[in-house]
Amino acid sequence: MSRVDLHVHTNVSDGRYSPSEVVSKAVAAEISVLSITDHDTVGGLEAAGEAAKAFSTLKLIPGVEINTDVPSGEAHILGYFIDHTYPELLSLLSEMRVSRHDRAQKMIAKLETIGLPLSWGRVKEIASTESIGRPHIAQALLEKGYITSLREAFDKYLGFGKPAYVPRSKVSPVQATELILKASGLPVLAHPFTVSEPEKMISDLREHGLAGIEVYYGSYSRSEVTHLRSFAQKYDLLVTGGSDFHGLDETTEVGLGQSGMPMKAARALIALGEQQPGKRRARTGAS
Repeated sequence: MSRVDLHVHTNVSDGRYSPSEVVSKAVAAEISVLSITDHDTVGGLEAAGEAAKAFSTLKLIPGVEINTDVPSGEAHILGYFIDHTYPELLSLLSEMRVSRHDRAQKMIAKLETIGLPLSWGRVKEIASTESIGRPHIAQALLEKGYITSLREAFDKYLGFGKPAYVPRSKVSPVQATELILKASGLPVLAHPFTVSEPEKMISDLREHGLAGIEVYYGSYSRSEVTHLRSFAQKYDLLVTGGSDFHGLDETTEVGLGQSGMPMKAARALIALGEQQPGKRRARTGAS
């Protein structure tokens, strides 16, 4: 059985496994179409590409996940078939990684004020990357015994509106969408139900060139998938899907290739992604 997973993270951002390990695990999971979409970095794409050359059954799509701010929290924009050497993209991602350091330190300071001190040095060791994120802080909290699961860290302390939450640098969903288009990519709204008004955001971003929405995500229910498919049809958008695999807690995470995204949808994405960017404009609404 051939599977698809278009939302996977490596240890270049906040996943557990290296890009080459993720590629090997994907092949073992019978995945034939894979995209590595690390948070705010494309640093793992070359290593993943090299590893993928050993597997003729695997198609690797270059990707990224850009984390953006909205008034009610966050919205994540996935970019597929990006030119990962595009200077403007690299510049923004570099700025965002610097801001991640500042944000993480502020979150650690907030945790200390509520009696949960952590070592900044230890968080950096856990991350072992420039792209430090909340999952790394969550792992440090778990290591210290302050929580019993990574999910608890977000539910109690690190999630939007929780005591240690700190907003990220101000990059908007529109900015991320337009930048992905400039980098010859296809922008897709990740896990739309994490946004407070998903249809409004989908409609707004469609005007700026949004190409698709992540319909098959992690453990979305059948009714949620049906709801999102109706949005995709209404706004003439591609359908994508992925597990959002990090490998941090594989007893609770959705496994690689387990989002249920059909191969037919992957073929539609590939067909558009492999066109010359100029030929996509009518399809994406980009100018």
